[in-house]
Amino acid sequence: MTERIEGHGGELALAALRAHGVREMFTLSGGHVFPLYDAAHKADFPIYDVRHEQSAVFAAEAVAKLQRRPGLAVLTAGPGVTNGISGMTSAFFNASPVLVLGGRAPAFRWGSGSLQEMDHLPLVAPVTKHAETVFSTDDIPRAVDAALTAALTPHRGPVFLDFPLETVFSVAEADLPASSGVAPVEPDPDEVSRAATLIAGAQRPVIIAGSDVYAGDAVAALREAAEALQVPVFTNGMGRGSLPPEHPLAFAKARRAALSGADVVVVVGTPLDFRLSFGDFGDAKVVHIVDAPSQRATHVQPAVAPAGDLRLILSALADHAGDRADHSDWIADLRTAEDAARARDAAEMAAETDPIRPARVYGELRRALAPDAITIGDGGDFVSYAGRYLEPAQPGTWLDPGPYGCLGTGMGYAMGARVSHPDRQICVLMGDGAAGFSLMDVESLVRQKLPVVIVVGNNGIWGLEKHPMRAMYGYDVAADLQPELRYDTVVSALGGAGETVAKAADLQPALQRAFDAGVPYLVNVLTDPTDAYPRSSNLA
Repeated sequence: MTERIEGHGGELALAALRAHGVREMFTLSGGHVFPLYDAAHKADFPIYDVRHEQSAVFAAEAVAKLQRRPGLAVLTAGPGVTNGISGMTSAFFNASPVLVLGGRAPAFRWGSGSLQEMDHLPLVAPVTKHAETVFSTDDIPRAVDAALTAALTPHRGPVFLDFPLETVFSVAEADLPASSGVAPVEPDPDEVSRAATLIAGAQRPVIIAGSDVYAGDAVAALREAAEALQVPVFTNGMGRGSLPPEHPLAFAKARRAALSGADVVVVVGTPLDFRLSFGDFGDAKVVHIVDAPSQRATHVQPAVAPAGDLRLILSALADHAGDRADHSDWIADLRTAEDAARARDAAEMAAETDPIRPARVYGELRRALAPDAITIGDGGDFVSYAGRYLEPAQPGTWLDPGPYGCLGTGMGYAMGARVSHPDRQICVLMGDGAAGFSLMDVESLVRQKLPVVIVVGNNGIWGLEKHPMRAMYGYDVAADLQPELRYDTVVSALGGAGETVAKAADLQPALQRAFDAGVPYLVNVLTDPTDAYPRSSNLA
């Protein structure tokens, strides 16, 4: 049943947004979108503003990721929208249901050279699920409802609407569509049955669970499937923490042994991309479980690829009634490899070196972080260590840029995380290179009383580029930063606080001061520039 509403374009948009559970707006002020601010102000709808539009989109994406509901960014016309495109692209690769509302130069003067006049749609259409210009004020509720429904329909992703100046400023009556939600995608039962038979009959199966498991609210179903079939589980992205680290089927350190020895690899809710060897696991058969047919890999041929609601698929795997192989020896072998790797990691995380090794930073962080802390990675080399040494204890507590690899997510993600979880620790892990992208938005956090802890691994170089370039050419260029730069004083100048740490023994007291500070606080850790994270090249 529809409701008849009246108001200017901003008020009509806000009514449709609230019907879909949107509860806040992230923005950078611009005259083209004043009616949206007016509507929010009069309705006591929270507005959080930033210093660069990319942070507004990243903040909206953090809300979408953490709360599994739409996040909203409002950007003014022209450069406001183009500054947000990297954020939209990250949301596209991360399947995050973000709605970006853009201002637009007036339609009645189009082509005359109005301020910030440009057609945004050709730029944003390739990195959104839906992009539309709304030319009629009374059409705004319909357009917002349609866009948010598209954003929430698996495979989820960002959507974009822009409003010409006269459209959003004008007053109209309109029908407010009744939000009916998104129906689950029913998987093909034969494909699910084939997958279950293959997994249950395997001698050495392994599950890799990714972000869509959390986004699709399928964490409990994953645990049920793993426990019923007795399959070891590895995770990536927001799938991390789906099984707590102490769970007998949870593994993190024995991935190489698992993938080299497995006869069936089950990849759930994450693409077969560079992070997973492009789906090439030697002689192992691949089961690729995805939330929509569009996510089936086209560059490799899985043995079976069920597509649909991940809860339904994983629950069906758990209910498999056929024969099951005994995986106890396989699990025991992986546990031996896992324990050996943990022992090596423990030694590295306790290393007493001068300068400080990144591993030691994470050893101290493991002691300082609460089980429900939200940890945010924004960086290359330094954050790679985080993926290795930090093990989220709960699902929905890890945010990283995802496969697009866009730096600059840190402060926006921090804002969205703090808004989502006012009472938890929020910790941003940032390379000194990444700090150059978004650190100015500490001012936004300070001004709006949103405390977070920022740990910068400061080695004075672009680590992911310097070491490989020297290995390839014997020299490097464009890979150096100022050594020992005082990023903490930048944060202090912006109204926060911080300190520089040069000795490993000083790390834990500094982290405790940071978490107790009640303001944005940056711990600037001088790390060893010769310590390079071991990895194979991802340049191919």
